[in-house]
Amino acid sequence: MASRHPPKKTNGLTVITTHVNADFDALASMLAAQKLYPEALVVFPGSQEKNLKNFFIDSMAYLFNMADIGHIDFGKVTRLVLVDTRQARRIGKLAKLLKRKDIDIHVYDHHPATDRDIKGSVEVSRMSGANVTLLTEIIAEKGIDISADEATIMCLGIYEDTGSFTFPSTTEQDFKAAAFLLSKGANLNVVSDLIARELSPEQVGLLNDMIQSATRYNVNGVDVVVTTVTTEKYMPDFAFLVQKMLKMENLDALFAIGRMEDKIYVVARSRNNDVDVGSVISPLGGGGHAYAASASIKGDTLAQVENKLVEILYDKVKAQRQAKNLMSSPAITVSNDVSCREANDLLTRYNINALLVIENTDEQERLCGYITRQVIEKVLYHKLEAVQVAEYMTTEFATVEPEADLNEVQEKIIENKQRVLPVIANSKIAGVITRTDLLNILVRQSKKDATGVPDPLREPTHAQTRNVVKFMRERLAKRLLNILKTIGEVADECGYGAYVVGGFVRDLFLYRPDEDIDIVIEGDGIAFAKTYAKLQKARIHTYEKFGTAVIIFEDGFKIDIASARLEYYKFPAALPIVEMSSIKLDLFRRDFTINTLAIQLNSEKFGTLIDFFSARKDLKEKIIRVLHNLSFVEDPTRVFRAIRFEQRFGFTIGKLTHRLIKNAVNMGFFRGLSGRRVLTELKQILQEDNPLPAIIRLNELDLLTFIHPSIEVDNHLKSILNSAKQALAWHDLLFLDESYMKWVVYFLALIHSCDPQRSQEICDRFELAPYYRKMFCNERFAAENAVLELTRHLPLSNSALYRRLSEFRTELILFMMAITRNNNVKKAISYYYTGLRKIEVSIRGKDLINIGVEPGPIYREIFKATLDAKLNGELKTKKDELDFARNYVP
Repeated sequence: MASRHPPKKTNGLTVITTHVNADFDALASMLAAQKLYPEALVVFPGSQEKNLKNFFIDSMAYLFNMADIGHIDFGKVTRLVLVDTRQARRIGKLAKLLKRKDIDIHVYDHHPATDRDIKGSVEVSRMSGANVTLLTEIIAEKGIDISADEATIMCLGIYEDTGSFTFPSTTEQDFKAAAFLLSKGANLNVVSDLIARELSPEQVGLLNDMIQSATRYNVNGVDVVVTTVTTEKYMPDFAFLVQKMLKMENLDALFAIGRMEDKIYVVARSRNNDVDVGSVISPLGGGGHAYAASASIKGDTLAQVENKLVEILYDKVKAQRQAKNLMSSPAITVSNDVSCREANDLLTRYNINALLVIENTDEQERLCGYITRQVIEKVLYHKLEAVQVAEYMTTEFATVEPEADLNEVQEKIIENKQRVLPVIANSKIAGVITRTDLLNILVRQSKKDATGVPDPLREPTHAQTRNVVKFMRERLAKRLLNILKTIGEVADECGYGAYVVGGFVRDLFLYRPDEDIDIVIEGDGIAFAKTYAKLQKARIHTYEKFGTAVIIFEDGFKIDIASARLEYYKFPAALPIVEMSSIKLDLFRRDFTINTLAIQLNSEKFGTLIDFFSARKDLKEKIIRVLHNLSFVEDPTRVFRAIRFEQRFGFTIGKLTHRLIKNAVNMGFFRGLSGRRVLTELKQILQEDNPLPAIIRLNELDLLTFIHPSIEVDNHLKSILNSAKQALAWHDLLFLDESYMKWVVYFLALIHSCDPQRSQEICDRFELAPYYRKMFCNERFAAENAVLELTRHLPLSNSALYRRLSEFRTELILFMMAITRNNNVKKAISYYYTGLRKIEVSIRGKDLINIGVEPGPIYREIFKATLDAKLNGELKTKKDELDFARNYVP
C-alpha cells in the first residue's frame, strides 16, 4: 500500500467515481472518499446502476453530494478520485479525463494490480475483502467523524463484498473496519435487510434458467461450470444470483454470462484455488479478485463471449491436482526374491493393499511389477507362501510422471484396472497412487450428499492444506516462531522434510497454550538433531532405538525430535515396533484424528498446514475419533487418552470409537497391558485440573476394574475427589515454591475405601516402587487415623498439632484435608501447613556447648522442648531459646 498523504485542496473540481455496474462496496467507497474529499462531487460513470436506484431514492441519497455525469463540465475537473477500480475501461465516459496531463488522479482500490492499471499521484492499494475497508482505515486514522447513517452504508459495503465475512478473500482488516463502523453506530438491522433480501419472481425465474443452462467443463482436471442466460431488460443483482447458484449447486467455480438489453455481462465466482476468476475475466475487459470478478462487454454475441471465455479457461486454469501432489511417498516396496509370506507381513504391517516389486541390479532399484493383497491371500490359501513374489506379481502396468494431471491418473488406473499406480521421476520411484486414493479424490470433487458435506475420509489420502503463517504469527511468541523457522532452514540444508506435529498444532487451533514442541523429520531425525543442536549451541539427548532426540537450550527449553516413523504391533497390547516412514504414515500411526495435524517448516512451504484425516473438521465438531478400527486392539491405552482428551477439551467420543472401546473392554485386551503402562495413562488423567469427569467416564466404560474391582464411583468417592480438587486449589493459591505430585493426591482419594489388602493388590498390579507402596499402603492409613484423632481431640496446643502432622508429606496433608468434613480439622491442618510447618529452633549444638551442656542424648531432648516452647509462642528470639535451654538443664 502506498503512503496515505492527505489530499491537497485544489482550485478546480474534484470528481469521485467508481466502476460501471456499481455494487454496495463501490457505493460505500464513494461515500467514504467523500469524507476525505468534502468538496468533491460523487458521479456514477454509467447509467446502469439500477440495482442501487431504489436504495438511493428511498433511504440515504441525502448523504451524497451527487451529480449526474451529463451535467459535469469536464473542462473544470482537475482531480479524479477512483474507488474500487483502476481500469480505464470500467469508468465509462470519465475515461476521457485520463487523456489530460493536468488531471491529478487518486486511486483507492483493493483489486490485484495489472499492467493496464491507471497510475495516480496517490495510490492506496492492498488486498482486502472489501474496498471500503481501505478507506475506513484512513478515516479512523485521521479521526474523521462520521454519522451512524454513513457508518451503516460503509458497513453494508463490507458485508456485501465479504459475503458477511464468509468469502475466502475476507481479511482481518475487514473485521477491524466493521468493528470500527459498529462503534460509530452502524445499524446491522439495515445491513441485514439489504444483504438478505428476498428474490423477486423475475429473479427466481432467471436463477432457474441459469441452473438449467449450466454446462460443466473439465478444464485441465478442474471442474468449472459455465451458464448463459438472456433477458430483454437489465436484471438487478445478477452477481447476487450467481453467488446464490454457487451455493445452491455446491459448485467450486461458476461463470455466468448474461445478455441484458444491449450488453453482455459476465460474473464469476470461485471457491477453488486452482481457478483465479480475476485473471480469467481480465482478458474480457473486466477485473476482480481470485474469488470474484465481473466484466461488461458491448458488441459481441452471447456465443462469442462464451467461446472466448472457454478458450481463456483452458489457457489460465492449471490444475494443482497432479500426481506429485496426490501420491504417497515413499512407496512401500518389496524385493522380487522375497517370499509371499513376507510380502503378506508387509501388507499387514503397513495396512495397505498392494506392494511395488523391485529388482536390485548393480546397486540400483528397478521397478518390475506389483502384487496385491488379493493375489497374496490366494497364494497363502494354496499353501504356496514360500514361493517368491516374482512368480505371481503383475508385470504389465502403467506409470505416470509427477506432473501428470488427475485425468491421466484416473485414465491409467481405470483402463488398466490397476490397484496401484507408480509415480516415476528420473527412472526412480517417487511415490505411488492407489485406487483408494483416486476414489477418495473423485468423491471429494463430485457432488456430496444432500447436505453438501463430504463423507469423512479416515484413510491416508492426499492432504487438505492451507497456509497458516499469519495465524502462527498471531498466536505464537516471536521466539517460538523463530525456532520453528530455523528448524525448517536447517532441514533444508540437510535435505529433509520438517514438520511440527501433534498436540502443539492441535492446541494452536484450540487456542490453548502449549509450548511442548514435537518435530517430525522425514529423514534421519537424530542426524538432524545433532546438526541443529550444534548450530544453536544446545545440549542433546538421543535415543537410537526409536530414532528420537531431545534438544535442550541453555534456558532449559526443550524440543522433541523424531524421525518420521511407522509403528506396528505383533499382538494386542504389545509395545510397538518402529520403522522409518514418511510424514503421512507417521501421522497415521497416531491415536486420534485431532492429533494428526502437521505444519510444514521447510522454508519454501513454511506454515503449510497438512490435514490428511479431516482433523480440523473433528476439532470444529468436537469429536474424538480413532484413525482405524483396530486402534484399540493394537494399543488399548489409547482408550485412557480418548477419555482424557474428551474431558479436557469438552469433546465427545464418536459413536464408532465408543463402540470400539466397548469391544476392547469386552475382548479383554486390557488384561494384556502391563501395570506400568496403565499407571502411566492413569497418572495423566489424574494430572488434569479436574479428573472427576474422566474417572466417571472410566467407570461408565467398565475400566476402573483394571485398577481394582472394588473401586466404586459412588457419591462418597465423588465428594472426596471434589474435596481433593478444592484442597489442591487452596495449596496452589499459596504460591509456594515447592513441588508436589498432584496425581498422588487424587490416587490416594481414589483408593480411600480400599483396605490394606486391596491397597497392596493395587500396588502389585501397578508394580509400584517402594516409595509409593509405603505412601499408599502405610502412610495413608496413618493419615486417616490422624484425621480421626484431630476430630476427637481438638483443640490442641501448637506443639501437639505439630507433632501429630509433621510426619506427613505434602500429598498426604492435602489428602487429609480432602477426606475430612470437619471444618475445624481443616482449619487446624491449614494452620499447621501455613504457620507451624516451617518453624525451627535457632540454637545449634555449638550454642549448647558454649553454655556448658555436655554433648549427649540430652541435646535431642533440649531441642524438642525448645521447639515446643517456640511453637506455643513462649520463645521469640535466639536469646529466649538459650535462656530456656539453660533453665531446662538440671
